Amino acid sequence: MNSYQEFAKHLVQLLGGAHAVRITVPEYMPLSVEEIGSSGDGDRLVSLCHYGQQNGDLMRDSDIVFLFHNVSDGEAAEPVSFRNDYLWIVQEGYRYDETGRRTHVVASLKQELKELAESWFANLKDQGFFASTAVREILSP
Repeated sequence: MNSYQEFAKHLVQLLGGAHAVRITVPEYMPLSVEEIGSSGDGDRLVSLCHYGQQNGDLMRDSDIVFLFHNVSDGEAAEPVSFRNDYLWIVQEGYRYDETGRRTHVVASLKQELKELAESWFANLKDQGFFASTAVREILSP
């Protein structure tokens, strides 16, 4: 199974059939996982994000958006963007036309997003976000 298929498996597991959840593990920032709509091509988009607060505003620390694809043996979730509001960073792995359809790929960033997602999922596992002891709050069924 490739990394994108693993990402899809992890995201589906974290969502647990809901559209949006907040997962809490002691000593770590809560993790938000939510379906945020669909791409211009009609593919499902899912955000994996830690939120903090600064001057009363919610801040993404960090946020990766995944684009789901159907593949021959299941689903794959490709990381397509990264955002960190504290650092004022917004990175998109694709360029889009006025209708929201993908037109160009930024190959170097695509690889960086994949490596970042692999690392983040490994950290989330180590921190207990996949454990049965993690507290799951369903925000949208």
